Amino acid sequence: MSDSPLLSIRDLSVSFTQGKEETLAVDHVSFDIGRGETVALVGESGSGKSVTALSVLKLLPYPAASHPSGQVLYNGVDLLSADEPTLRKVRGNEIAMIFQEPMTSLNPLHTIERQLGEILKLHRGLGENAARQRTLELLNQVGIRDPEKRLGAFPHQLSGGQRQRVMIAMALANEPDLLIADEPTTALDVTVQAQILELLAELRRAKSMSMLFITHDLGIVRKVADRVCVMTEGKIVESGPTEQIFANPQHAYTRHLIAAEPKGQPPKADLTAETVMEGRDIKVWFPIKQGLLRRTVDYVKGVDGVDLTVRAGQTLGVVGESGSGKTTLGLALARMIASQGEIRFSGQEIDQLSYREMRPHRHALQIVFQDPYGSLSPRMSIAEIIQEGLRIHQPGLSVEERDDLVIESLKEVDLDPATRFRYPHEFSGGQRQRIAIARAMVLKPRFVMLDEPTSALDMSVQAQVVDLLRDLQKKHNLAYLFISHDLKVVRALANEVIVMRSGKVVEAGTSEQIFEAPRTDYTRALIAAAFNIEATPGGVVSE
Repeated sequence: MSDSPLLSIRDLSVSFTQGKEETLAVDHVSFDIGRGETVALVGESGSGKSVTALSVLKLLPYPAASHPSGQVLYNGVDLLSADEPTLRKVRGNEIAMIFQEPMTSLNPLHTIERQLGEILKLHRGLGENAARQRTLELLNQVGIRDPEKRLGAFPHQLSGGQRQRVMIAMALANEPDLLIADEPTTALDVTVQAQILELLAELRRAKSMSMLFITHDLGIVRKVADRVCVMTEGKIVESGPTEQIFANPQHAYTRHLIAAEPKGQPPKADLTAETVMEGRDIKVWFPIKQGLLRRTVDYVKGVDGVDLTVRAGQTLGVVGESGSGKTTLGLALARMIASQGEIRFSGQEIDQLSYREMRPHRHALQIVFQDPYGSLSPRMSIAEIIQEGLRIHQPGLSVEERDDLVIESLKEVDLDPATRFRYPHEFSGGQRQRIAIARAMVLKPRFVMLDEPTSALDMSVQAQVVDLLRDLQKKHNLAYLFISHDLKVVRALANEVIVMRSGKVVEAGTSEQIFEAPRTDYTRALIAAAFNIEATPGGVVSE
């Protein structure tokens, strides 16, 4: 390592102006990243981590954003005062960034091959065939199965975890000197998360690549970072070598972060509770069409013959790797996509109902999507977003009554009701997810499909949301379908669990059965990766 740091952030401040109101989001922050070094920037949602990272490449919404003070020195050049040609040379080539929300970062109109190929052609000057070959290599590297079949796919045809892996492949395409990773493993299941972290570690060793690693997951920090900077309310309150921070945290906020994780146990599985949602032999097959006449030559079996039961006051956890069919199964149950098989909701068959015929059931059947930014309209205020369902399903409410329900819902998810007149882009990723939960809960549903609802949340807020969901479930006797790759959250919330792989259920049972005595090697591997333990071949998971 050279004595001079690759990146040096000096006294950086970031201010946002809205009308006459000015907010200081980053307050005189300073830190260095050496050559070949990984520095983790950790803190809760809204602490200023992502704003600091976006400042490095001047990607903030200027002129609303400004820098009252500071420098960002990359190889001695101040990027904050650099001209546009200099920034274009650095962006994507010398400094690459993995963004937190892949659905909003990928172009919805371009295939995966085109988006990756564009980078390789622009920065590396590769021809069509060479770019295609390199694209396949990158997709293989980040764990995309059958990459040849995915080249022609559009972002909406991939799962959340697969989209995140494509974003990682794009960032690594030009082998940058500095990689800024903003929650790069948020949407990934635990086994792929381990693969990606190992891939980043290999690239760091082979290419002496430096990393600024932004995350709320302190378990990851301990694995990847050389040094840690702890950030809250726009300030770095503690920094130092990783082991020193974990072994002897000095600041109360650091101790709070280390201690935070979802706790508690779900109530025992009650097999006598009322059945709210039931599926029998559910299949969702996507045709693969080829040739001039677009004949169907094969199928992608997203969900292949799944049975399940979700009961009132109970939570069914659905776990498995990205692309295993978890979300597809949930969308089929909610009648958001076509499927085969029997689906019964509150005792009524709904699998043959049309879109119009499903309308009377929608208020009782709600969804919290994985990507809050993509599911919240950027043109509507938070109050309008939460009120939208009330306007449709409870048109008789007065303006005051709707506003009261919005305020109540925001308080339940620990958001300040005074912020309800703001827009989604003015909130952090974790805050947007809480808004999405408030939107679903305001209609007092019977069944809620929760698709990775805590994936974008920091650890302490995860624990709060798990407690919130548990309290709401108890209060309203709600039935949850909880889809997640985070087995720690599933263990804290789910009464029963099904484990999916390649569209099929490989194991099902109560939470105790699945976590204490898993029967399949696949389930044991998932649990081992999540809890950093070893799985014995006989099925007993040991420390």
